[in-house]
Amino acid sequence: MSLNAADLTLLGAFQISALAFFLFAFGARTVQLRLRQHINPITLSLGKRGILGIVELSLFVVVNLWVLAVLAHALPGLNGLLPAWSQLRLIRSLVAQRAGVVLTLLAFVICLAALRALGNSWRLGIDEKQPGKLVTTGIYRFSRNPIFVFFDLYFVSAFLLNGTVIFLLFALFTILNLHCQILQEERFLAQAHGSDYQRYCRRTCRYATWHWVLGQLFRPPSEKAEQRTAVKAKDTTLR
Repeated sequence: MSLNAADLTLLGAFQISALAFFLFAFGARTVQLRLRQHINPITLSLGKRGILGIVELSLFVVVNLWVLAVLAHALPGLNGLLPAWSQLRLIRSLVAQRAGVVLTLLAFVICLAALRALGNSWRLGIDEKQPGKLVTTGIYRFSRNPIFVFFDLYFVSAFLLNGTVIFLLFALFTILNLHCQILQEERFLAQAHGSDYQRYCRRTCRYATWHWVLGQLFRPPSEKAEQRTAVKAKDTTLR
C-alpha cells in the first residue's frame, strides 16, 4: 500500500477538504467553549446505560468507520483497508456525483448557520448539568435540529459521491440513529424548558418547516421584492 498525491482525483480532493473542514469546524468550536466559557460541549458518554447509551456508542463507532471509509475512497492506495464487499458500486453517475457535491455544500451552509445560531449553547449529546438556553432564532426558526439535518445530508452526499454499498449503509444507519437521538433530546428539552419548548415545537418542524421552504421556492418574484423592500425600510427606520 502506497500513497501518491499525484494520483489524487479532483473528487477525492473535494472529499478530503470537506472532511477536514468538518473536523475543524467542530473541533474549533469545542476548544473555544472549553477555553473561553469553561464548558465541555462533548457530552456523549460511552458509559451510559439503556437505549441512549447504545445509540451513542454505536454512532461513535460508525462515525469513526465512516471517516476511515472516506479516506480509503478519496486517497489513492488505501482501498485495501476496506473489505471487498463494501466497495460494491451501486451507482456510477456523473449526475449523482454532482448532486453529491451540491448536497455537501448545502450541508455545510446549514452546519455553519446552526453553529452560529447556537453560540455557547452548542452541545454534542444531552448536557443535563449545563443545557444552555433554548435557541429558536436564526436557522432554528425553520428547523429544530439543523445540526442533525447537516449530518443526514453529509452522509447521503458521501453515498452519492462514492456510490458504494458501504456508504449507503452508513447513511441509512446514521439517519435512523440520529432520529432516535432526536426523540431522546426532545423529551429532555421538554422537561428542561417546559411550555417554551412546547410552543417552539408547534411553530417549527423537527427537520424542516416545509411550508416556509416551499413558500420561498415558489413565491412570485414580485412578492420577494416587496419583502426585501419592506425589510430595508424597517432597517432604515430603526437606524
